[in-house]
Amino acid sequence: MPVSVTPSVAPAASPPPESTSPPGAQASSGGQDGERPRSQSAEVTTLAGGLAHEIRNPLSTIRMNLDLLFEDAVESEDPKTRRMLRKLETIRRECARVEGLLSAFLQFARAGEMQKLPRDLSQVVQEFVDFYTPEARKYGIELRPHLASNLPLVDMDPTLVRQAVTNLTRNAQQAMPQGGVIELQTCRRGDQVCLDVIDTGVGIPRAVQEKLFQVFFSTKDSGTGLGLPTVRKIVEAHGGTIHCDSEPGRGTRFTLSFPCVHELPPPEGDAHGEAAEASE
Repeated sequence: MPVSVTPSVAPAASPPPESTSPPGAQASSGGQDGERPRSQSAEVTTLAGGLAHEIRNPLSTIRMNLDLLFEDAVESEDPKTRRMLRKLETIRRECARVEGLLSAFLQFARAGEMQKLPRDLSQVVQEFVDFYTPEARKYGIELRPHLASNLPLVDMDPTLVRQAVTNLTRNAQQAMPQGGVIELQTCRRGDQVCLDVIDTGVGIPRAVQEKLFQVFFSTKDSGTGLGLPTVRKIVEAHGGTIHCDSEPGRGTRFTLSFPCVHELPPPEGDAHGEAAEASE
C-alpha cells in the first residue's frame, strides 16, 4: 500500500470565513495571523532543542562518572562489588538509550533550520555512499547507487538531505538483519528531482505504513520513533514530498521528490550545434 506525505500549501490571503471545521482539521489564514503559528512553532522548536541540550549535559557527566566507577570495580572479585557492576551496567545502558533519544530529538527539532545551496542531488548521494559503505559492509549490506548525471540543481541544505538519506538507509538496514541490497537511484520526473531508496527487506505491513511518519511511533524495541518523521520534516522543509511503497516479503521503496530550481545549461557542443543550425 503506497503512503505519501505531501506538504500542505496555504491558499492566497483572503478574509477568512467563520470556521466550521471540526477539531484537528487544517486551517490557514493570510497576513499576520498566518505568521503567528509559524513563529510559535519556531519558538517551541527552539525551546525544545534548548531543553534537550540542558538534559544532555548532566547526562554526559553521569555517563562519565559511571564509566569511572565501572573501571574501578571491574577487576574486583568481591561478590557485593560484582552485583554492583551489574547494576552499573544497567544504568549505563539506560543512559545510552536516553542519549540516543535526545540525539534523535535534536535532529528532529533542527530539521527545519536550513542553509540552502544549489546542489546536485546525485553528488550529495554519492558522498553519502562513499562514507556509509564501510558500515554497510559490516552488516552484510551492499549499497548500489544508480545516479543520474546532469540533473537540475536543487536548493537544499546538503547536511540535512544527507541526514534524511542516512535515516532511510539505516531504516532499510534494520529491515535486513541477514544482509541484503539497498539501491539508491536518482532521476528527474517532470519538474521534480527524485531519490528512490529501495531495499530487499521484509517489507512493511499496511497497518504500520499508515503510522510510519507519526512522531514517536516505532515497531522496534530500541527505536526512538523519530527517524522517519525527521526525514519527512526535512523533505517538507525543502518543499518536497515523501512516498512509501511496500509489501510484506517484497521490500520497500521510499521516494523523495524535490522541486527543480536551477536548470543546468546545455552542453557546449549542443549550444554550438544550435547556433550552426540557426546560421543556416
